[in-house]
Amino acid sequence: MTLGSEAVTDRDDVGMRKETNASRQPMNQDCADGDEAPDLSAPEWRRIVDATPVTRGRPKSARPKISTTIRLDADIVAHFRTGGPGWQSRINQALRAGMARR
Repeated sequence: MTLGSEAVTDRDDVGMRKETNASRQPMNQDCADGDEAPDLSAPEWRRIVDATPVTRGRPKSARPKISTTIRLDADIVAHFRTGGPGWQSRINQALRAGMARR
């Protein structure tokens, strides 16, 4: 294997990994040995794991947005973009205000 201009043999690579791994400490000293970790498939843990709700990603909105493509004049987009981040939300607010007036 070659790194930059130096050739690194497999033996050198293994030595580098040993040095790197040797300097790492387990995150939890109580479970340093894999045999000391609890068996999560045991019935008492299975109940806890199954009862724990899984929440991933962003929370669901009461009013979810939809992705769409809309063609706007360049000067309108430039006007909203000058306000910085959130320009699309400001366009949404302006459209909503226009709807309320009708």
